[in-house]
Amino acid sequence: MEMRKLGNSDLKITPVGFGAWALGGGGWEFAWGPQDDADSIAAIHRALELGVNWIDTAAAYGLGHSEEVVARALKEWRGTRPYVFTKCILRWNEKGKVYKEFSAESVRRECQDSLRRLQIETFDLYQMHWPQTKTSLASKKPGKLLPH
Repeated sequence: MEMRKLGNSDLKITPVGFGAWALGGGGWEFAWGPQDDADSIAAIHRALELGVNWIDTAAAYGLGHSEEVVARALKEWRGTRPYVFTKCILRWNEKGKVYKEFSAESVRRECQDSLRRLQIETFDLYQMHWPQTKTSLASKKPGKLLPH
């Protein structure tokens, strides 16, 4: 399959990736409806078999469920691990209501939570959902966005 350079990175990705929004299932604010996890895993595996080399997910998709399904698919996959892209900034409360949180502390926490759900040590791309150019992520506490 054809490969393209991702921006100014060293990543070479296929023109089409696997979007995991719907894998979050039903019962949350932006749901596509109920999904069968086994079917979702099979769909990821089929995309990888066809040459797709990246998966795009987000913490907010299914309130973390999409990342968990992607983790299961990766664990069962016997080929080369695809690139894993995920996102931050969209959080949810105890009632499942999704909201935006633009703070360095939140991004750190979201990063750690996504790494745990995805069962990986690093992401290949970490993005912001709907970034705002007027919002600063400057932290009052020194530190790194990624865990040590």
